[in-house]
Amino acid sequence: MEKNTIIAVVLCSVLLIGSFALQGLLSQRQQVNAPVVQTQDTSPVTGGDTIPVMDAFESALPVQDSTLTMQPSVTEAPVPVNQMEATAQDLLIPLENVRIETDVIIVELTNVGGDIVSWKLKKHIDKDDNVDMIFSANNSRAFSIAFGGAEAAPISEYFHVDRTRLAEHIVEFSRVFNISTTTGTSGSFRLIKRYEFFPGEYRFKLTVTLTDLQSLNGINFNGSAYTLSFGPQIGPRFEKLDRFYDYRENHTYINGKLKKAKDNDVFTDNRMTAWVSISGKYFAFIAIPKLYTEYNLAFSNREEPGLQAASRLNITRSAVNIPRVDDVYFFYLGPKTQDELKKYEDSISVLASSRGILAPLERVLKWLLQAFYKVVRNYGIAIILLTLFIKILFFPLTKKGSMATLRMQALAPKIKELQEKYKGNPQKLQAEMAIFYKQEGYNPLGGCLPMLLQIPIFIAMYGLFNNHFDLRGASFIPGWIPDLSVPEYIVQFTNFRVPIVGWEALRALPFIYVGSQLLYGKVTQMPGQQSGTQMKFMLYIMPIIFFFILYNVPSGLLIYWIFSNLFTLVQQVIINKYFIKRKAVQVQTQTEPELKIAPGKKKKKF
Repeated sequence: MEKNTIIAVVLCSVLLIGSFALQGLLSQRQQVNAPVVQTQDTSPVTGGDTIPVMDAFESALPVQDSTLTMQPSVTEAPVPVNQMEATAQDLLIPLENVRIETDVIIVELTNVGGDIVSWKLKKHIDKDDNVDMIFSANNSRAFSIAFGGAEAAPISEYFHVDRTRLAEHIVEFSRVFNISTTTGTSGSFRLIKRYEFFPGEYRFKLTVTLTDLQSLNGINFNGSAYTLSFGPQIGPRFEKLDRFYDYRENHTYINGKLKKAKDNDVFTDNRMTAWVSISGKYFAFIAIPKLYTEYNLAFSNREEPGLQAASRLNITRSAVNIPRVDDVYFFYLGPKTQDELKKYEDSISVLASSRGILAPLERVLKWLLQAFYKVVRNYGIAIILLTLFIKILFFPLTKKGSMATLRMQALAPKIKELQEKYKGNPQKLQAEMAIFYKQEGYNPLGGCLPMLLQIPIFIAMYGLFNNHFDLRGASFIPGWIPDLSVPEYIVQFTNFRVPIVGWEALRALPFIYVGSQLLYGKVTQMPGQQSGTQMKFMLYIMPIIFFFILYNVPSGLLIYWIFSNLFTLVQQVIINKYFIKRKAVQVQTQTEPELKIAPGKKKKKF
């Protein structure tokens, strides 16, 4: 009996040891999937006090080793702790969504990877809903973490959610992972993602903590610890991108300089990076890493099914060789306006600043437009008033140009005579023309200069109407021009584009512009001015060319140009009447005989 018992014990031991060995081997090669979802919790975070607004560049972090000398080692991907090592709580984590709402944002988070799936702006509308800064395709998530470099797959395991002991606008996700190396060593560590949101701000703080690393001597996946990724796209959602409706640009601010970055650019060892951004016409995503170690930044536009254009940022942190790290990041997802961005560092507000040689002029026009808007509370009327103000301001130049044109007409016969006389000698003709202009006191640039001075105004106006945030969604005439920042239309084509030109809608403002331009050209012709081939081209062909160029520009710009033509037309009518009257007086003075009466004699009566 004792012999059989001993044999049974030995056999059981062998089977048990073998099963453990087999299970350990399998745990190194495959990942234990999360359990089937049992429950779902979508209730908002409650309890606790609201945290005070923190300085955007707070850097009270533990001192970390910023000069890692540890050689990269090849490891296999971490896996959640297996069933033999995990507690029942680890194995039965349900799917859970977290909703956090402040006065400006509504955020949806998931415990799948501890990521953000929606970031809606309460004060800004996109069609029939709030603007969502995170557009996910194929269930992709933003602010996901992957162990290793940017090519590694993001974590998809379910995390524990801690809300009970935290403040109202804070949520924390955590989970334990195992590492098994090719050398046979293994251990576990904990990953914690802590989100802190601030009332009244479009910025949040994300702290990524790796702890309990003593048994592993850190984490190293070919030189990297993890990659934090944002993507696949910043909102609002779009069907296509072009320079008229919207665009996406990447920028870096390194060593005090703002630089534009291309898609798929990689920046290494960025401890001097202040911030990086992916921005559109009106909204921006800004990343402000507060790391005291080496890290890489990489922009990416990698496509995926169901997504026409992507905008991603990957932040890859270098390997860890200390027991604990607390990496801090600040992120901004909101309007690209001076008022919002200036709340933080001055360098960030540069992203919303006008750039270029005409930037000061654009800022002045913006100030004037906002001043008019405060009075009339309609940006369309404010644009008309701004146009009238500019026309009044430039009226002396307009009058001077018209006088120069009339003067040129009077001198035309003499100029033609000189051209005929010296047509074989250009140098002599040029010298005689210079002498002639000097004698007559005429400047040949007098008629062109007023027009040339107004070109910078138009270019600055284009920049203002194309990028001014307040014009987004600003209505002028409800039902026709509901948004001054985009082209208006009277008929939107469905699944049809006009051949060659590619128009997708029938618009009214471009036709009104052509009419105003043709009428303007007719009226601004000075009396007696001949309409040769060049003049006909300027009067008829140029407006048609600009019709096609301006067909898809923002409606605010066309309103400016149309009313600029109309106001100039009125000015020119007044100027023409003045010149006609003046010319008539001159003719009468020249043709009337001067009557001389001898002293002492009276004028005869007839």
